[in-house]
Amino acid sequence: MEITQHELELAERFASSAHQGQFRRDGTTPYVEHARRVAARLDQRTLKAVALLHDVLEDTSATEEELAAAGISREVIDAVRILTKDGSPYESYLERVKSHPIARPVKVADMLDNISDFPTEAQIVKYAKGLLFLLT
Repeated sequence: MEITQHELELAERFASSAHQGQFRRDGTTPYVEHARRVAARLDQRTLKAVALLHDVLEDTSATEEELAAAGISREVIDAVRILTKDGSPYESYLERVKSHPIARPVKVADMLDNISDFPTEAQIVKYAKGLLFLLT
């Protein structure tokens, strides 16, 4: 189900706050800009909200409970949780993401943004393999 514009705005504010003080590899670009670029690659509000929040559980102190308290829907939270690496093997993580209709396109957009952001050779290989797996 498509979320409201209001919930998308909540996701934007939550992501901005959660990633406050974090920067990309260059040390100057605010981390939230990555989330915004990922969201810009997608065309539905639900996908955009998940994209904005896709790293908050993994890379900040934010919790699922805080997302819910902020007014983020269970559907969005569940997709963000699926996108959050949990220590399982990378292949298992990609299997989980591939099987979820919201997480999958967000992860593809995330990988495309990462591959366009001065990746190392090893990262290029990792993202290329991941994209092939998710898209086939």
